[in-house]
Amino acid sequence: MKPSNPPVIRLEGLKKSFGLGDAEHFALDGVDLTIEKGEFIAIMGPSGCGKTTLLNILGLLDTNIEGLYEINGKSIKTLSQRRKALIRSNLIGFIFQNFNLIPRLTVLENVALPLTYKGVPMVERLQRASEILSSFHLQEREYYKPHQLSGGQTQRVAIARALVNDPSIILADEPTGNLDSQASHIIMEELADLHRRGNTIIMVTHNPQLTTYASRVITMLDGKIDTDTGEAFTDTPKPIVKTKTKQKRKIKARPYHKKGRRK
Repeated sequence: MKPSNPPVIRLEGLKKSFGLGDAEHFALDGVDLTIEKGEFIAIMGPSGCGKTTLLNILGLLDTNIEGLYEINGKSIKTLSQRRKALIRSNLIGFIFQNFNLIPRLTVLENVALPLTYKGVPMVERLQRASEILSSFHLQEREYYKPHQLSGGQTQRVAIARALVNDPSIILADEPTGNLDSQASHIIMEELADLHRRGNTIIMVTHNPQLTTYASRVITMLDGKIDTDTGEAFTDTPKPIVKTKTKQKRKIKARPYHKKGRRK
């Protein structure tokens, strides 16, 4: 029997700290997480809980960590810096919250930039960049500079750049944070379509409405995973909900009963 493929990402006891001695602070404090190919995961939680730190580590932007991180079955500790750079270039697409577009380049050149690192010929990379900009309704802005765009347009350009490589793993940090409802719908439908095609998507968001696109929702608190619907669905939530409801009704009813209405 052919062995099953390893998970796309596996974390065990992952820790990331800042500071030394008494000032040491754990941004991530013992995270265990397994992500299978094709999952669409939304990560939520209050500011400072470790969401963005986790996303940076998953994207190999920060490898100074404790614990285990495996990507496609290989520990990142055994990978050279060149191999890590190749993984970032070929497998991972980043959607940054602060855009990170290059001001001196046109929109078209910004989107085509990841293809340059892969050695794609100039004509082909510009053509592919133009095609994806068209899907985001930005073809008329191809020769604009980033400072000539609105906030929403800039975010869409950043997302187009992340997707031009056709990455198998997409890491999104608040991908619709600066978009209106119509533009947000375009972005999320594009991500949903990528998910349907088998891509693995990991999205950090503060917007609970966006979790409807996800197949799994994780909440973080104080550098740890607090809840994970991937595990919660194995339980039976209905009795818990009913118990809480009864308890609330009982507390409200006690003063009412003491007035003699209850026999």
